[in-house]
Amino acid sequence: MLTKAVMRFIRVSPRKARLVADLVRGKTVAEALAILQYSPQAAARLIEKTLRSAIANAEHNHQVRNLDDLRAAVVVDGGPSLKRIQPRAMGRAFWIRHRLSHITVALAEAAGAAAGRRPSPAGPRGRTGTEGRGAGPGRSRAGRAARATKSA
Repeated sequence: MLTKAVMRFIRVSPRKARLVADLVRGKTVAEALAILQYSPQAAARLIEKTLRSAIANAEHNHQVRNLDDLRAAVVVDGGPSLKRIQPRAMGRAFWIRHRLSHITVALAEAAGAAAGRRPSPAGPRGRTGTEGRGAGPGRSRAGRAARATKSA
């Protein structure tokens, strides 16, 4: 089950909105609302409004009552720019671009919640097969010194 809410042509820069979206992407609905409620950025209010709309869509369209197993996927796309001209010295003109955003919030069930269990760990962490090898042949001073004494 996937539920979406889209807010388009929002007067906030996509770059600034993505900073807030990165905070809540992949979090549960309750965690995302808590983070957005206490974020001081103006984009947080807009993403929170879109998230609440997605929650309402899930409750109304898909009859979802338990929001604990829903995860939020937030995407911020760039919209059109409002172009203005700022007069400058010596007859020059500078362009001012007021950037607009499209905010999309999708709610989906967590992978473990659909099957009724928690997902297993993905595997070993870190680089595999390279532990304990060092920097490689010919890279360390000790290795060069040892090779120099062998050849002499």
